[in-house]
Amino acid sequence: MTQLSQFVLVTGMTGAGRGSAAKVLEKLGYYVIDNIPPELIVGAVETVGASDDIDKLAIVVDARSREFFGGLVEALESLRDLGVTSRILYLEASDEVLVRRQEAARRPHPLSHEGRLMDGFVRERQLLRRIRGRADIVVDTTNLNVHQLGQRVHAAFEDADSGLRASVMSFGFKYGIPIDADMVADLRFLPNPFWVDGLRPLSGLDQPVSDYVLGQPRAEEFLEQYEKLVALLTGGYLNEDKHFLTIAIGCTGGRHRSVAMSEAFAERLRARGVRTLVVHRDLGRE
Repeated sequence: MTQLSQFVLVTGMTGAGRGSAAKVLEKLGYYVIDNIPPELIVGAVETVGASDDIDKLAIVVDARSREFFGGLVEALESLRDLGVTSRILYLEASDEVLVRRQEAARRPHPLSHEGRLMDGFVRERQLLRRIRGRADIVVDTTNLNVHQLGQRVHAAFEDADSGLRASVMSFGFKYGIPIDADMVADLRFLPNPFWVDGLRPLSGLDQPVSDYVLGQPRAEEFLEQYEKLVALLTGGYLNEDKHFLTIAIGCTGGRHRSVAMSEAFAERLRARGVRTLVVHRDLGRE
C-alpha cells in the first residue's frame, strides 16, 4: 500500500516543542505535515506513501484539532491494520513552563475557550491522556533548550534501524525525577565529591571528579550490574517494538556523581553497540 519506511506521529502539549521537533525531522529527510484532523491521517499516509520520492513521513497532530482529536487512536489502529507501523513522539513540560512559553508567544491556548490559560492546559492533558499512554518516546522539555531537544529527536530518529537506542540523562533529585525516564538509578549511595576540597567547584565532566567517583569501591559494581540489567531488558523492549530507552541517573544536585557515572555508563552501552546520547539536565544549575 505504501512505500514509507518510517512514519512518525508528533504530538503533545502546546508549548512543549512540537514545532521544533518537526523541524529536526524535516532535516532528517521526513516529509512533515503539520496540524491535520486525525480523520485525514490514513488518506495522507496513502497519498504520500504512493510517491517514489518520499519514504519517511511525520505528521503533527495536537489540541488544535479540538473535537476531531478523539479519532486519533482509531486512525492509528486503522494504519496498523493496513500494515503501517507508527512511532509516536510525545512532548510535554511542566505547567509552569508551558504557561510561561505560551505567554511569551502571546497566543491563546486552543482549548482555553476565552478562559484562563491554565484551564486550557488542564483540558489538553485530559484530551491527550490516551495517546500519551501509547507513546513510544516521551520527551520532557521543561529543562531543555531548542538545541538539546534537537539532540534528543535526532538521536531517536536518525537512520532508524531495528536496534535499541538509548539516552542517558544525569539529574539532581532536588530538582525532581525526569518524568520521561524509563529507568531511574540513584547514586546517592556513593560519597559526594561536593564535600571534598578542590572538587566542589568542578563537575563530573572534569577528570579529578570522574576519577574520584569511578574510583569508589561500589562504582564499578554498579556499572557492571546496571549494564547487565539493560542487556536483560533489551530483547523484551525490541520484541515490544520499543526502540528508544531513556535511562536517568541521579545524585543530589546533578553535578558530580550522576554526571561522571552517566558518561561512564554511556561508554559501556556504546561498546555494546547501542547508539547512546548523553544529556546532563541539571549541570548548569547553581
